[in-house]
Amino acid sequence: MAPTAPIEQAYLANRTRLLRFLRARGAGYAAEDLVQELWLRLAAAPDPVAATGIGYMMRAADRLMIDRYRAERQGTLRDRAWSEAQPGLTDNIAPAPDATRIIAARQHVALVEQALNEVGDRAAAMFRRHRIEGVTQRQLADEFGVSLSTVESDLRRAYGKIVAVREVIDEA
Repeated sequence: MAPTAPIEQAYLANRTRLLRFLRARGAGYAAEDLVQELWLRLAAAPDPVAATGIGYMMRAADRLMIDRYRAERQGTLRDRAWSEAQPGLTDNIAPAPDATRIIAARQHVALVEQALNEVGDRAAAMFRRHRIEGVTQRQLADEFGVSLSTVESDLRRAYGKIVAVREVIDEA
C-alpha cells in the first residue's frame, strides 16, 4: 500500500531516523512502540502541514520520551508510597492476621489433625516426616521397618484424608 497523505509520506521517510533518535534517548526496546504512538499523534495533529516537518516529528518524539519518563517515575513513586504504607512490607514481615483468620486456621489444623488420627499412628507419622521434615520414602521404609510399597500406601491414605478435609474447607 503506497502512502498517499503527505504526513504519512514524511513519517515513513523519517521513521528510521526517529527510531534512532528514540533509542539514543534511552527508549531501548520501547522505541518501536513509541514510534507507533508518534504516528498516532502525528495523524491526529491539528496542523497536518506542520506535522510533516522533521523538526515537528523530533519534538513530538522528545515529548513522548518525557511523558514516558514521567509515567515511569510516577509509577515508581506510587509503588514506593504504597509499600511504605503497608505495615512490615519493607522489612519483609507479613502483617499479623486478624482474629477471624487465626480462629479459622486453628479450626483447619484441628480438622487435619483429626483426619490424620483416623489413618493411624504409623501413616500419620510417615506423613508428617515426609511432608514436614522432608524425609524420603526410602528413608521412611528403613526407619519404620516396612517395604516401600507400604510407605506409599500409608502416604496415599493420609493424602486421601487431607484432600477430603480440603474439600470440606473449600465448601465452607
